[in-house]
Amino acid sequence: MREADLYPDLKAYLEAQGYEVKAEVGACDVMARRGDDPVVVVEMKLSFSLALVMQGVARQAVFDHVYLAVPVAEKGWKLRYRDVVTLCRRLGLGLLAVRPGHGVEAHLDPGPYQPRKNVVRAGRLLREFERRVGDPNVGGTTGIPRMTAYRQDAIRCAQVLVAAPCKAADVAKVAGVARAGPLMRADHYGWFERVAHGVYALTPKGRAALDVATLQP
Repeated sequence: MREADLYPDLKAYLEAQGYEVKAEVGACDVMARRGDDPVVVVEMKLSFSLALVMQGVARQAVFDHVYLAVPVAEKGWKLRYRDVVTLCRRLGLGLLAVRPGHGVEAHLDPGPYQPRKNVVRAGRLLREFERRVGDPNVGGTTGIPRMTAYRQDAIRCAQVLVAAPCKAADVAKVAGVARAGPLMRADHYGWFERVAHGVYALTPKGRAALDVATLQP
C-alpha cells in the first residue's frame, strides 16, 4: 500500500460533506474548504507514528482543524486505539481511519483539550511520596520488586518480630508503624502469622525477606 492509496477515500469522504478538496497544497497532504468554514487539513501516513504526529502539530501552526489519517490494520489498530485517540485528543488533532476502497471513519474531531485531573490518584501518589523513606528505587529499572512505603512499613514490623512473637500494639509502638495491626493481619507478602489473639510471629518467608531487604534512611 502507498500513501496515495488513502487519498481517493479521503477525497470522497470530504467531498460528500460539501468540501472542495485539493492534494499537496504546499506542505499539506490534503487541504479542503467549504464556504466560510474553517480550512481542514489532513496529513496521511501508512501507520500512526511520531512522524505523523509531528506533521500534524506543524500544520496546527497554520490551521486549527487538522486531521491525521491512517489505514486501519485490524490487529495493530485494536491494540493501540485507545492510546492513539488519547494522544490525538490531548494535542487537539482529529483522527480518521481509512479502509482503502471502503471509505473513511472519523474517530475524533480536532478541538481544544483540557485534561481533567484525577484528584484521587494524585492524592494517592503524593501520600506514597511523603511516606516513603529515602529513595530506595532506581529510576528506569524493570522486572524487580519496587520498594514502596507499605513494604518499608512491613520490613519495620518484621524487624521487631525477628526475636520473638509480639502483640500488634507493641509492634506498632516499637516499629513506629501506626497501621502495624491491619498490615500484619492482611499479610500481603506472606511474612506474618497470627499465633494468638492480637499476637503475630514472623514466617520463614518473612525471615528470608529480611535477609535481602534493605531499608534506606
